[in-house]
Parts: sequence; structure tokens; C-alpha cells
Amino acid sequence: MILSLDHINGLDAVAFTETFAGIYEHSPWVAERAAAFRPFTSLTALAAALAGVVAAADDAAKLALLRAHPDLAGRAAVRGELTDASRQEQTSAGLDSLTPAEMARFTESNDRYRQRFGFPFILAVKHWGKAQILAAFDGRLGNTAAVEMATALAEVDKIAFSRLLDRVIPAPTGRLTTHALDTARGRPAAGLPLELVRIGNDGESVVRQAITNADGRLDQPLLVGPEMAVGLWRLTFSTGDYFLASGQMLTAPAFLDLVPIRFAIANPEQHYHVPLLLSPWSYSTYRGS
Repeated sequence: MILSLDHINGLDAVAFTETFAGIYEHSPWVAERAAAFRPFTSLTALAAALAGVVAAADDAAKLALLRAHPDLAGRAAVRGELTDASRQEQTSAGLDSLTPAEMARFTESNDRYRQRFGFPFILAVKHWGKAQILAAFDGRLGNTAAVEMATALAEVDKIAFSRLLDRVIPAPTGRLTTHALDTARGRPAAGLPLELVRIGNDGESVVRQAITNADGRLDQPLLVGPEMAVGLWRLTFSTGDYFLASGQMLTAPAFLDLVPIRFAIANPEQHYHVPLLLSPWSYSTYRGS
């Protein structure tokens, strides 16, 4: 059941703790202490309160929290002892279907990591695959103990936020916008056709098609409020058509025919601005504000 912010703000402390006891793995004390910070005006504020409780805890409590997490594709997973949330997260990353060689690599990596740091390797795996997870093992084994503990705790907070998204309706504050600038002519890229596509497990679907206005922007956000979905998206700009229509000299065919920008939305309550700076020979982008 997905709950509204009004609903969770109206719960008593015991019911709040029970509702969010599993957000931090086997650590209901996090939710219990965060209950005092209500009311929450957004899912982001709720997540920040929970993360703040962890940050304020002593080192022993933080270490216990890390040790409450299971190994990735470890013995608990093999024995079917994962929590529902952990099982779903590991399954989404394909860790329930490892080959014998892959299982051997995960076992070796888990053991090396535990021997070095004293707690399990933790990564918010929901949006990663097996190869990326194994690469992260290798990259983080070279960290110092202090850096790795901070990194692991940050991953725990990411996992918690992902779990909250499955439990709480986000505030309708998020939006996606764009702005295109023609750097070759030093002006907004007016009349630039674009297409927004959502990339999901079942394929791709076109969500919006639009043309930039005289300011190189759109009259309305590409996405707003409930339309903001966590996951992968792609904005594709028809730059060849734009340059041809604007009378600029082009090769045949145009060097930049289409410019695709693949990006991810992680927090649906935030503003994501994806600008495009382009010329007939180059382009750049970044997350704007």
C-alpha cells in the first residue's frame, strides 16, 4: 500500500515505526527516532530525517547497521533468508540468476571485502547490473576504512530512499525542463524539434514531442508532478533539421543529425533541467537548475 504524506504524518509514533521499520535493514531504531521530526512536507524531507538519525548515531550503531545488510548474492540469498526488500533489489540486478563462474566471483569479492572492512559490501543495486556491481567491488576495495564506511552509509541511504519511493506518494513538486542554445550563432535554438522517451524494462515509449520556442525553451515542462517517474529517460534533439532550417552550412549528410541525451531521474520531487548547447560540429549538456 502506498501512503500519502498526510497519512504518515497522522500516524502515532508506534505505527510510524512499524510502517518504516524495514526501510533501514533490520534497524527499526532509525524510524523510531525519526518519528519525532514530523510533520514531513515531502518524501525528500522524510528521507533526510531518517538519514539524519543515522548520521547522528555513534560509530557502534552505524557499524551494526552496516552489518545488518546481507552480502550480495551471498549465503543468506542462497538460503532464501533475505528480507522481501533485499530479495527484490538483488533480483532486479540479476543476482538471483548467476552462473557458477559469476557466483564464484561474488563469493570471492564478498569475502575479500569483509576481511578488509569488517562489514558487507553495500551498494544500491536496483538500477545496476552484475558487471557494474563487480566493478564497484574492485573500485572500492582500495578505499581507506574511513572512506569506505562513509561510502557504505551513503549507499544505505540510497537504498532507504528507493524503498521509501515504494511506500510513500511523492510531493508533486518535480518537473523536467530543457533549454537549447545555438552556440555557433550565439542565440537560443528556436524551432528545434525534440522527443522525450521513457526507457523501461518492457522497452521504450514516447512521452512527449515538442518544438522549442523563440527563447529555445518549451512553453510547458516536459514532465510535471506525478509524471516524474524514477528511472531512465532520453531526450533526442533533431539538430540536423534545425540547422538546415536555420540556413547554416552543413555537410551532406549533417555531422550531427540527432543528438540523444540519456539521463536518469532519481528523485521525482526535484527539478531536472537538461540544457543543450550545440553547434553544427559539437554539443554539450549538464544538469542545470
